[in-house]
Amino acid sequence: MNTLKRFGPLAGRFLLAAIFIFAGFNKFTSLEGTAGYIASKGLPLPSLLAIGAGVVEFFGGLAILVGFKTRWAAGAVLVFTAIAALIFHNFWAVPADQVQNQMIHFMKNISIVGGLLYVVVYGSGPLSIDGEDRS
Repeated sequence: MNTLKRFGPLAGRFLLAAIFIFAGFNKFTSLEGTAGYIASKGLPLPSLLAIGAGVVEFFGGLAILVGFKTRWAAGAVLVFTAIAALIFHNFWAVPADQVQNQMIHFMKNISIVGGLLYVVVYGSGPLSIDGEDRS
């Protein structure tokens, strides 16, 4: 059990952060496409929002991964993910043939928000820059 307590939070942070690091990197390498998608939702300043999304995802994900200012990073990514779920996966407002797909993405985001909330509350764990040991 001690091994799980020591390495479990690191593995959890890695698994939680991976989606954000990759998504943020992809936004940086495809800013036009990301801005176009943001514009399609009617949001203002899509280029600026695309850069902001990339920053939050990539650097927030890295901070969670290495356990640096983990609670703050998880909080920022949590807010971003909750807003993204509401704006980009609004299954209640799409054509019937898209409802199931958007609902799956919405629920995925809400589940990730739950994991991020856990990190906000309990911190990074022992193998992190923050070095929070909860044993």
